[in-house]
Amino acid sequence: MSVAIRGFSAAAAVALTFGIVTQPSGSAAQTSGHERADGNHSHQRVAVLVRPAKHFNELMRQAHQRIKHQQAVREAKAAKDSGSASGAAASTDGGFPSPESVGVSSSTLQAIAACESGGDPTAVSADGTYHGLYQFDYGTWASVGGSGDPGAASAAEQTYRAALLYSRSGSSPWPICGS
Repeated sequence: MSVAIRGFSAAAAVALTFGIVTQPSGSAAQTSGHERADGNHSHQRVAVLVRPAKHFNELMRQAHQRIKHQQAVREAKAAKDSGSASGAAASTDGGFPSPESVGVSSSTLQAIAACESGGDPTAVSADGTYHGLYQFDYGTWASVGGSGDPGAASAAEQTYRAALLYSRSGSSPWPICGS
């Protein structure tokens, strides 16, 4: 059984437990027969579990993002392994304009990528906030026209979007690696 499946199985068990524990008091899951019959028992949520439930939902969102990222990496690797020389050239170009077309040198962006991610287009920061060659967060990625996970985009797209950001904001989005 893969790690992802075990993780989702455990998450489902926890979600089921939270679902039962957070049932409104007086629901069929938590009341005796005579309490159900009279129907006057108040329906209150267990406030103590609201915060853990939010934390759990955030962890599930992050796990989903990691799985999507891993699938994209596997698909990219499979495409690279099975691609011909002409297919490899098309994926390198990606149909995106060069950084120079927006007034940014490729060498500047290569230095930033090497510093930010070690040149890994699928890199994810330890806390899961920043993704890809240039360590975009989702808001910044969207602000330069990107959609989805920046780390799942091609290196050519990441470089183009980093060039757009650099042309708009200079090196300030990369306070350590851009200086």
